[in-house]
Amino acid sequence: MIEKETLLSVEDLWVRFPTRNGVVEAVRGISFAVGRERVGIVGESGSGKSMTGRSILRLIRPPGEMTAKEITFKGENLLDYSEKQMRSVRGHKISMVMQDPKFSLNPVMKVGKQISEAYRLHSGASRGQAKRKAIEMLEAVQIRDAERVYNSYPHEVSGGMGQRIMIAMMLIPDPDLLIADEPTSALDVTVQMRVLAIMDKLVKDRGMGLIFISHDLHLVSSFCDRVIIMYGGKIVETCKASELHNAKHPYTRGLLAALPQIDEPKKSLAVLDRDQAWRDQESVVAYD
Repeated sequence: MIEKETLLSVEDLWVRFPTRNGVVEAVRGISFAVGRERVGIVGESGSGKSMTGRSILRLIRPPGEMTAKEITFKGENLLDYSEKQMRSVRGHKISMVMQDPKFSLNPVMKVGKQISEAYRLHSGASRGQAKRKAIEMLEAVQIRDAERVYNSYPHEVSGGMGQRIMIAMMLIPDPDLLIADEPTSALDVTVQMRVLAIMDKLVKDRGMGLIFISHDLHLVSSFCDRVIIMYGGKIVETCKASELHNAKHPYTRGLLAALPQIDEPKKSLAVLDRDQAWRDQESVVAYD
């Protein structure tokens, strides 16, 4: 069930990068809102999904430039925050899980110390309290022998376990909103579904909001409450996940047609025809 409370509201967001051939507009004037629900952002590579997630936490670094009319979180405009104030938001009120834990975990620091530090930073807990909380969180993401994993280095755990460790680290401060950027794309299907089930349970139990960024339309439609489709830096369509089969925009219909169907005879997948006009249209197709 989708909550009516709005956690996050983004209005007229732009992300630009200067290049030798001119300015690249990675995100082009998008607006959306997220409540205590699961919202999926889907699109092909280069559509602006990850830049959107990073912009919410103001993680676009020079020479990149991010502008917006407002990015409001729980009634406060994050654009008015100083960098020091933003550090109190990142990881505490809004957390972000990246695609590959190998690039997010410190390879020379034990797993437990990294999780404990994330908790102590925002809670002021003692080392003993932080360790107990970290082990409790590792157990919450269904890691067996949490004490052993707590004392392990990142290279000593599997990819699936590493991703669960990242989820534990991001959720230990009890944030209101979790941004998950392709959190399962590097995992095999079986591990992927296990990680998603854990994330789903934790989000529901804690009453959080979730932004789930992915290129996998089928996965997002089965996991999320609402879906936002991006193309060329713009939002071209939004809908309830349960109504995605009624998509109106030709890009969304093309993505659906390109999905392989297990119950149909083998045949060549549809080729997605792109129209330059999609990048330039101002209207957003949206339905409830």
